[in-house]
Amino acid sequence: MSGSVIRRLHTRDPGFRETFTRLLRWESDSMAAIEQTVAEIIAAVRRQGDQALIDYTRRFDRINLTPTTLAFSPTEIDHLTNQTTAADRAALELAAKRIEHYHRWQMPAMGVHTFRDATGTLLGQRLTPMRRVGLYVPGGLASYPSTVLMNAIPARVAGVTDLAMVVPTPDGVVNPMLLMAARLAGIGQIFRIGGAQAIAALACGTATIPAVDKIVGPGNIYVATAKRQLYGQVGIDMIAGPSEILIIADRENDPAWLAADLLSQAEHDASAQAILLTDAPDLADAVDGALQAHLAHLERHAICRQSLAERGAIIVVRDLDEACTLATEIAPEHLELAVADPEGLLPRIGDAGAIFLGRHTPEAIGDYVAGPSHVLPTSGTARFSSPLGVFDFIKRSSLIGGTAASFASIGPAAARLATGEGLTAHRLSLDCRLRHDIAG
Repeated sequence: MSGSVIRRLHTRDPGFRETFTRLLRWESDSMAAIEQTVAEIIAAVRRQGDQALIDYTRRFDRINLTPTTLAFSPTEIDHLTNQTTAADRAALELAAKRIEHYHRWQMPAMGVHTFRDATGTLLGQRLTPMRRVGLYVPGGLASYPSTVLMNAIPARVAGVTDLAMVVPTPDGVVNPMLLMAARLAGIGQIFRIGGAQAIAALACGTATIPAVDKIVGPGNIYVATAKRQLYGQVGIDMIAGPSEILIIADRENDPAWLAADLLSQAEHDASAQAILLTDAPDLADAVDGALQAHLAHLERHAICRQSLAERGAIIVVRDLDEACTLATEIAPEHLELAVADPEGLLPRIGDAGAIFLGRHTPEAIGDYVAGPSHVLPTSGTARFSSPLGVFDFIKRSSLIGGTAASFASIGPAAARLATGEGLTAHRLSLDCRLRHDIAG
């Protein structure tokens, strides 16, 4: 289509499969230099603690801190949150209420759960919350209060009592709504640091910042790389790639709505991906035109244009069954089913981070107030990963309790397996009990 801002494909096109495969491929820039820089930052924080944080914050965010000013004081938080409007506070409170309600529904029964099997062995598990969680939030004026709620509220509902947040404040600027969201989410400490150094501080601890059990929240490539390098010393939520939206649409749609939904993800950054699958060629033409009309009025139109040109697509499919097959192959972060019967189509969808059912459920509603966390797997990882939720903040301990009788029943098999593996101390531990009738 002449003047199109997005590539147009048809599954019947020669070479479609090769083009489709290239479309889904995303590779970040060369990582060698970034990996080295992040490793050096982590090493500096390990060695120098608070002083490294102060030095990096002066260098990258252009503010001078001391150990006592790394964290926002209660007075500062009061002053800044008082700058939010009543309407903004009401919107945050509504979002917080809905997010909490959903995650309380999601909560499993905590505590000890056991049963005895046929041998009399007690088996089960104990569910307990993590103790301390760190939340990374991008800072400055272009920050996302919704991210604070979507990460912190599931943790608090799960039973995490100690929540700490790190947020960069370049030139000392912070969004007051972000601090209001932190207050609503029950975050106890807020530190004005960012980047890989903030991740290192949360993972390793400093004199001022206690180490956490898990780090959640989005960030740039340096933040993501630090999380990857420190995983194992600390838990992490996921390594997120660029934002994605995939829409399956039948002909009974308003093309302006669909175009706006595609742009809602394209505006995140130039690497974001927006794809429409439809069995209606006329709708494909209309959405293409609507994209061009919307772009004339968007503040981030340059980013949107680059995203659509490099990673976006409108694909005409033979039918909705084929659309579902392609959607499952993509395993998108966000999947909109803008069709007459979305529930009927749902069984044909394999993998997706979040699925939005019906024409009146745009992805943007899930970003803010629907309830489920908007922290979702990207880059096809929905094949094996799930959205952030209370389960990410709950630990399971296995419980095993034997009696003399139950041990006598299953111990010989264990001894035999120990012998087969050549682990003689394992065999000794078992044989000691098999040779003696020990009560209890």
